[in-house]
Amino acid sequence: MSLSVSAVPPLLPAASYEYRTVRPVHHGHMGEPRTDVLAAEEPLEISLVYGPEEARRRRTLAVTMRTPGDDAALAAGFLLTEGIIQHKAELRAVVPCPDVTKAEERGNVIRAELVPGIVFDEARLERHFYTSSSCGVCGKTSIEAVQAASCPVLPAPAPLLPAALVHELPQRLRAAQAVFDQTGGLHAAALFRPAGELLLTCEDVGRHNAVDKLVGHALLRDWLPLHALVLLVSGRASFELVQKAAVAGLPVLAAVGAPSSLAVQAAEQFGLTLLGFVRDNRFNIYTHPERITG
Repeated sequence: MSLSVSAVPPLLPAASYEYRTVRPVHHGHMGEPRTDVLAAEEPLEISLVYGPEEARRRRTLAVTMRTPGDDAALAAGFLLTEGIIQHKAELRAVVPCPDVTKAEERGNVIRAELVPGIVFDEARLERHFYTSSSCGVCGKTSIEAVQAASCPVLPAPAPLLPAALVHELPQRLRAAQAVFDQTGGLHAAALFRPAGELLLTCEDVGRHNAVDKLVGHALLRDWLPLHALVLLVSGRASFELVQKAAVAGLPVLAAVGAPSSLAVQAAEQFGLTLLGFVRDNRFNIYTHPERITG
């Protein structure tokens, strides 16, 4: 893995935000109209093209609500973290779909083309490998399903991360959130070296999308697996985020918010160090504390 690339945070396009007129109210008093900036949210259809050269097939893989921008990285990261691909070499192309028929679909459909000969279980396209917490599937079943979809147990030894440095990561991430500064309505995910250097950050209205964009950029830059890096997310740590981090090979996931019980269970089983409530000069270590030094 080579990380010599100058890691400038991706800049989201103007389509990432919108301007609206609002009427502010302070202490019950109506203020004068002013212009406010909103984070844009639009659907993205991820279309998958696969099969032998003489019999290519195309399927809609997913539709996700996202902030426009970094769509190719989002699609690539989604394919990796959902187990459709294992390596960048399995991707022939990730491009905006040129044959959309409706004006509102323009720019909102992306086509991921697999290299002919790539074999995977097409039954996975009917339904993802695990269901969300709202579907009532037990935690053990969910974790086993993810492990079956090529989610490895992380190797040891892993980088040692000083506790004092963990306290500084949220501020370093916040300083890099360009669109958040304008809208206040985006989640962010960032990759750090153990020494605290910020390598990459991505923003989106969906926290899962922000992580998929980040992993997609790493995949397309040939950085995977990310065994020497730390992932910080601006919200809570869900089971899905732990799964995505583990698939990318990340040994440490730090979250500004709280983890769920299933996130902790999965992190323990995958060998991932999970930190929660990383804010205000405090945090909790939920799993594998050996990677954090006092």
